[in-house]
Amino acid sequence: MLEIGGGEVLAGAMAGRRDLGRLLERSAAEPAAPGPLFLDFMGIVAATASYLRESIATFRSMIRGRDSLYYPVIANANEAVRDELLELARARGDVFLTCALGADGSISAAALVGELEEKQKLTFRLVQDHGETDAGELMRKYGEREKVRHATAWNNRLSALSSLGLVIETRQGRLKRYRPLLEGV
Repeated sequence: MLEIGGGEVLAGAMAGRRDLGRLLERSAAEPAAPGPLFLDFMGIVAATASYLRESIATFRSMIRGRDSLYYPVIANANEAVRDELLELARARGDVFLTCALGADGSISAAALVGELEEKQKLTFRLVQDHGETDAGELMRKYGEREKVRHATAWNNRLSALSSLGLVIETRQGRLKRYRPLLEGV
C-alpha cells in the first residue's frame, strides 16, 4: 500500500478512488487457486476512513462480487489504521479480516475488525472449527440445535461470509465447500 498510495499517509476519497484503480490493475490476472491477497500496510502511518472506504472496502466488494479467487486481507495495519478501519466497519455494518504478515510470508495475529451478526458469527466459528464444510453438513450436525429447518439458511450464511472474504468457497460440481481463509481467527 505504501507503493500504491505513494506515501505513508493515505487520505481522502479521491486518493482512495485513484488507488482503487491501481489495486484493480494489479489484480486483473486471476491466481491459479483461491487464497488471500494481502494488502500490506507496512510503513503506512495513517489512513482515513474515507480513503479506506473508497479503496479497500470498494476493492473487496468488487473482487468478491466477480467471484474472484482473490480474498483481500489487510496486513500489517498499525493501531491508527485499525481504528479508522473499525470506524468504517461500524458505520457500514461491515467486517474486515486483518493479520500480521512476516517478511518470510508467515501469518500471525489474524483477527476480525468489526462485528458479524450473531448467526454469521456462529457459522464463521463452525467453519473455523471444521476446517472445511458445506451447508448440508452444517444442517445435519447443527440444524436441530440452531433451529434451522433448511440447508438454504446455512448456504446463505456461508455465501455471505465468502462475499466478505472471510471464508474460501470452492465448487465441486453443484456442491459448494467452504474453508477458513486464515486459521485461528
